[in-house]
Amino acid sequence: MAVAAIVPGKTRVGWIGTGVMGTSMVGHLMAAGFSAIVYNRTKAKADALVAKGAKWAETPKAVAEQSDVIFTIVGFPHDLREVTLGEQGTLAGAGAGAILVDMTTSEPSLAQEIHAAANAKGVYSVDAPVSGGDIGAKNAALSIMIGGDKEVVEALHPCFAAMGKTIVHQGGPGAGQHTKMANQILISTGMIGVCEALLYGYKAGLDLPTVLQSVGPGAAGSWSLTNLGPRIMNNNFDPGFFVEHFIKDMGIALAESRKMGLSMPGLALAEQLYLSVKAKGWGRNGTHALMLALAEMSGVDWRERP
Repeated sequence: MAVAAIVPGKTRVGWIGTGVMGTSMVGHLMAAGFSAIVYNRTKAKADALVAKGAKWAETPKAVAEQSDVIFTIVGFPHDLREVTLGEQGTLAGAGAGAILVDMTTSEPSLAQEIHAAANAKGVYSVDAPVSGGDIGAKNAALSIMIGGDKEVVEALHPCFAAMGKTIVHQGGPGAGQHTKMANQILISTGMIGVCEALLYGYKAGLDLPTVLQSVGPGAAGSWSLTNLGPRIMNNNFDPGFFVEHFIKDMGIALAESRKMGLSMPGLALAEQLYLSVKAKGWGRNGTHALMLALAEMSGVDWRERP
C-alpha cells in the first residue's frame, strides 16, 4: 500500500505530549496549516493549543481515531509503551495507512517493537527523536534523527520541515534512537566541561561573559556552551530538557553499550554526577543544573556568588 501524501489543510495530525518541547512543535505544525488533535496526561498543559484551535481528545486512542499522522513525545519508555501499545493507545485507534511518529527519546528495541506491531496492523511507524531543547523547538530549528522505511520518512517531510532544520534519515527502525543515544553521550560529557570551565573561570576571578567571548567561537565552542552557558551565569536553571529525563537517556545509552560490549567510562561518570543532581532535588531543572552540584562539591554556592 502506497503511503498517502501529507498535505497541510488536508492531512489530520494527532499529537500526544504537550510539554516543554511538544507544545512548540505542534504549534509549528498548526502554523504550517495542519489541523491538530491533542492529548496530554495533564490537560491544562494543552489549554494554550486548544485556545489556538487544536481539538482536545480524551485518550491517545481517540487522537489516533481522528488522525492520519500521530506524533508522540512523552517522558519515558514506559509512557511511550502505554500511549502507543496500551489498550487506550494510538495503535488501537489507528486506521490502516496511518503513520505513528515517535519523537520521544526512547529505547531502540521499543522503536523496533512498535514498528513490528504497527506493520502487523497495516500502520506505518517511524522513530524520530530530536535534539535542540526548548530553544530548538521554539525556533523550529530541531535536529531530527529518523529511523524507519524510506518512503514513509520521505512522505513525512512536510511535517518534519515545519519543526526542524536538520532532518536526516539514519536507517531502519530504531536507527533514529541509536543516533539520539550518540547525541546524548556527546552532551553528557560535554556538559561536564562547560560547567567545570565556568566554575574555574569564576574562582580565577575572571568575568565570565568576557571569557565566553574568547572561548565560545574557538575550538572549545559548543551548542551547550553558547546556549546554556549564559543561563548558568544568570542562575536560570529552567528546563530546556529535564535532568530526570537526561538520566533516563544515559541509562538507555549505557544499557545499549553493554549489549555491544562497549566500555563507556565518561558516560558512566556523567550518569553518576547527574544522579547526584537529582538527589539534591534538581531533577526537574534543566541539564545545565549540573553546575549546582559541581559547584557544591568545591564549596561554592553558585546562586549566591557576587
